[in-house]
Amino acid sequence: MKRLILGFILLMALMPSLAANNPAGNWKVIPLPQEITPTGGKPFTLNKNTTIRLASNVATDKNMVRNLDFLKEYIQEMTQFSLTKTARAKGNQIVLDIDPTLSNDEGYSITADQKQIVIKGKNAAAVFLGIQTLRKALPIAKRPKTVQLPAVKINDYPRFHYRGFMIDTGRHFFSVAYLKEIIDMLALHDINYFHWHLTEDQGWRIAIQKYPKLTEIGSHRKQTIIQGSKEYDGVPVDGYYTQEDAREIVKYAADRFITVIPEIDMPGHMMAALASYPDLGCTGGPYEVPCKFGVFEDVLCGGKPQTLQFAKDVLQEIMDIFPSTYIHIGGDECPKTRWKVCPNCQKKIEELGLKDEPGHTKEDQLQTWFMGEIEKQITSRGRKMLGWDEILEGNPTKSSTVLAWTSYDASIRAAKEGHQTVVCPISNLYFSNPHWNKLTGIKSMERVYNLEPVSDKLTPEQGKRIIGAEGCIWTEWVKDSVKMEWEMMPRIAGLAEIQWTQKEKKNLTDFMGRLPHLVDIYQLKGWNYKKDILENQ
Repeated sequence: MKRLILGFILLMALMPSLAANNPAGNWKVIPLPQEITPTGGKPFTLNKNTTIRLASNVATDKNMVRNLDFLKEYIQEMTQFSLTKTARAKGNQIVLDIDPTLSNDEGYSITADQKQIVIKGKNAAAVFLGIQTLRKALPIAKRPKTVQLPAVKINDYPRFHYRGFMIDTGRHFFSVAYLKEIIDMLALHDINYFHWHLTEDQGWRIAIQKYPKLTEIGSHRKQTIIQGSKEYDGVPVDGYYTQEDAREIVKYAADRFITVIPEIDMPGHMMAALASYPDLGCTGGPYEVPCKFGVFEDVLCGGKPQTLQFAKDVLQEIMDIFPSTYIHIGGDECPKTRWKVCPNCQKKIEELGLKDEPGHTKEDQLQTWFMGEIEKQITSRGRKMLGWDEILEGNPTKSSTVLAWTSYDASIRAAKEGHQTVVCPISNLYFSNPHWNKLTGIKSMERVYNLEPVSDKLTPEQGKRIIGAEGCIWTEWVKDSVKMEWEMMPRIAGLAEIQWTQKEKKNLTDFMGRLPHLVDIYQLKGWNYKKDILENQ
């Protein structure tokens, strides 16, 4: 009897060790897949002898070869197993394949049983998304003997094709190496568009060969105002990306099936450009790169032919660098104060026969004309124009895609007026605006997670014009990676589920239960996050 009791005690003492040596994964990841069906069979056992391979029909596909390398890297990072790549089917194995019969362009399936895990995607990009699900299903384990993954059948696809995240590098510059790390963060969350805000009043960050002063002068500012005061910090801010830097970022993102959307904000938010080339403004200057933030009355002159040519020249070089279908040209926060008294602007208004209309001043319509001329160039190269929702103030063409930021109602208006629309309201998806917590009384995760992109005020046909959602970080007060990541994480996980998971499957309580494992991955990667948000703060 004593031996039995002693044996039981020893067994109980060993249980934590056994669990640590043989941890189990969980397929209920973030974002939550559309269909997860347990099959009731024995689990797949991952161990040091497991191999990974490509199906024979895709063995020479360079994107799939790269996918296999990512899979190997992720498994080693999570479990410390360095798996062998093989070309033949044998034993315990993970297989990647393409199944063109899948209906959704980003759809994938995962089948896990005792013998193997098979990830099939409509294409290589979809397979990469399936790999992310497997990656997040794995436990983080130190020197395990095995890792168990439940037998399952997953069929998954995104709710929205456009799943974006925007980073402003105009107010503060971030290195190429760090932008690559941000792209890795986006990949983990199944985000497929990196919206890169490249120019601002406070800094021009991309080299344009035809206009070298944009970076010689416009990429520098003397100092920055201190948040909440009228004092300045005395610290110069500078930095810009060469065209080769930008191409490097585009390639790094493309390898992870993420498209980089460049933004050159115009005709407002152009003080850095005006400081570089004063003749682009209505008054001719002098101008300087501002050291404080806000909306400035000096903008590009809407009536000078050389200003329109400047904008076209810049975008010509931008489109040479960035293969993205979408090209973002801003359109937000452009005061018409200078235009109302500028002889060149008023002459152009008269020449175009523009008149005040209900809800649209003639100066608003001058901006619409200006943006329309730019759009012609964008569409001539087979691209699509993106703009912030202020472009609606001047009746833009229906081919313009709108990022609705000023309010949730702006997305309703844009969709009703016939525009493809990306939902990114400041009240919910501006991660750099924590004061909205106080204004709304709603906690951070709830404020993000419970946003429903498709309003019930839209008809089914209008609702189809909501093509996705985007989170945004503006960097007035974000100077380093720690603050950047505090702004992003873990709210980006809530954004991911808005973008991916069907609304009837979303549940905040369930999401918060799944979040800790994703946060463990942040810790593994060395990424910072706001710990109080785990309590839904």
